[in-house]
Amino acid sequence: MSSNVPADMINLHLILVSRKTKEFLFSPNDSALDIAKHVYDNPPMDWEEEQVNSPNIPRLIYQGWFLHGNVTLGALKLPFGKTTVMHLVASEMLLEPNFHGQRNREKMGESNCCVIL
Repeated sequence: MSSNVPADMINLHLILVSRKTKEFLFSPNDSALDIAKHVYDNPPMDWEEEQVNSPNIPRLIYQGWFLHGNVTLGALKLPFGKTTVMHLVASEMLLEPNFHGQRNREKMGESNCCVIL
């Protein structure tokens, strides 16, 4: 991973499901949607097979959570001048959080699982 990260920037080490990776520098004010649009507009050469047809499709996953488009890197309290690892996946839908708790999921026979390889 890159060691020359400017002190006022955040270096994102993005990993695709295909295990391809690339690092990008972003401002703490950049949102998940800004990042997805930047990667969509500036894809690495070896990510050609991963191309999607809309900047709204790539989704960031950080610490197991899908990031909503308006969340900024600063709001996540990511360290400036350091590298943070996130996954980038192609997903047209973003699941809304379930605020009803575990009890309701058990009643409905619902389960949630996410596997990232």
